[in-house]
Amino acid sequence: MKSDPLNGKTVAVLGFARQGKALARWLPTIGARVRVSDGKSAEQLKLNPAEYPSVEFVLGGHPPELLDGLDVLCISGGVPLDLPIVLEAVKRGIRITNDAQLFMERCPAPIIGITGSAGKTTTTTLTGMIMKESGFKTWVGGNIGDVLLDVLPQISRDDRVVMELSSFQLEIMTLSPPIAAVLNVTPNHLDRHGTMENYLNAKAQILDHQVFTDGQTDTAVLGWDDPGSHALEDRVVGRLCWFSATSMVGNGAFAAGRRLILVGDSSPDGDPHVIIERDDIPLRGEHNVLNVLAASAITGAAGASLEAMQHVIRDFTGVPHRLEIVRLCEGVTYVNDSIATAPERVAAALKSFTEPLILLLGGRDKKLPWDEMIVMALARSRHIVVFGEAAPMIKSVIARVDPLFSAVTQVDTLDAAVACARDTAHRGDVVLLSPGGTSYDAYVDFAERGEHFRKLVNAI
Repeated sequence: MKSDPLNGKTVAVLGFARQGKALARWLPTIGARVRVSDGKSAEQLKLNPAEYPSVEFVLGGHPPELLDGLDVLCISGGVPLDLPIVLEAVKRGIRITNDAQLFMERCPAPIIGITGSAGKTTTTTLTGMIMKESGFKTWVGGNIGDVLLDVLPQISRDDRVVMELSSFQLEIMTLSPPIAAVLNVTPNHLDRHGTMENYLNAKAQILDHQVFTDGQTDTAVLGWDDPGSHALEDRVVGRLCWFSATSMVGNGAFAAGRRLILVGDSSPDGDPHVIIERDDIPLRGEHNVLNVLAASAITGAAGASLEAMQHVIRDFTGVPHRLEIVRLCEGVTYVNDSIATAPERVAAALKSFTEPLILLLGGRDKKLPWDEMIVMALARSRHIVVFGEAAPMIKSVIARVDPLFSAVTQVDTLDAAVACARDTAHRGDVVLLSPGGTSYDAYVDFAERGEHFRKLVNAI
């Protein structure tokens, strides 16, 4: 067996969360000497070093000595590039990479990469299910689900891999998947990237390294209805497919009246075909029509069958923590939309309901504009409960947008928010957790926050 390029190299992993743990498991199997560094202590990480016998741990900070004799620095998604230890590594000429790049460099199977400011989890999940239904052994992971390095030895050349890729992963990557989709680019993670230009350039990495040669023609899939995606059109070098809920496109997938249509490179024979009727999509909301169109355009370009698309779309009721109905209790419907970590995603959720809403907003702000969403929230909500680190900021935005709106309650925790919603809701209301902020003020991730919401609701 051919030796891995990292065999015998010294590799440091910054951050010991989901991605860092996967790297700490995988790197020793290819012969790398591994150091793991995290700002937290072993107690805070609940670390048992015996589980990682080949790994040296440097905890409680990132001392400069971590870089001595180092060949490669792997950074987890939550680690900012302007961290002093990362800047020093760049200065020393140490290679910077991450788990997604290392996986893509070694994966024998064709990869479908999906990114976007919103909708990527639903689209990635749909895409993986359609590819499986089409007969391909399919692996789904990346920014969601499994860290794919864990299953790399099991993947064969005939399989298919579907990866959700975040801007944090993409910003340092130097290769692109042969099928790459950018669903949309709207303000998000500006607390990390600083400017929209930086954020757009990070997303563009999924396209910038595609190839167009006699031997290989890569495919890009972009959202026609999104100006941010259009801004990336000039960076496409291979085939370009579009998806649109408002306009007919010549290559990709689009909505025409009540029907969704597949055409061109996404179609089995290039001719237009009806994918499904809008009324047959069980998912709520116009944004989910776009997600279905995106998954259809992507999987069509990847060789999926029309029958597989139809079967999966008709049966697909969503992913956990995305407009997930948790419980109907005393005539009140409780909905978990914890994955909505930006005001734009809250706006999409609001459009999905006609019932009176008790809206739960909070978490940690990403330095994004809230005013436009708050206008919509005030028009659609009977009561708003704000919680967590961003609660005072959100309440101040509400007061600025409409000084007369008084149906707002500020609490500290999600527990208190659910209790307030329970006491406020009337029969026929929807209690909607669609926070608009990240979970990092109180939880590891949005999934942990969503699981906590489920437990609180089921305990009512």
